[in-house]
Amino acid sequence: MTDTDTSPVAPVAFDRRMLEILVCPASQGTLDYDADRQELISASAGVAYPIRDGIPVMLMDEARRLED
Repeated sequence: MTDTDTSPVAPVAFDRRMLEILVCPASQGTLDYDADRQELISASAGVAYPIRDGIPVMLMDEARRLED
């Protein structure tokens, strides 16, 4: 018997309550949640931090620059 389960794995949901305590590490400003792109947006710093497996990656090296 082999393990051939090929069902897709559902992404882990981001807990929106984290927005109450998280701030942008670059600007110390507030963050907005973009559910479609799975990112936390810092308008003040002009970057978007990715969310992977429900965990925000709050590193400038991982942040995406926002287009003007």
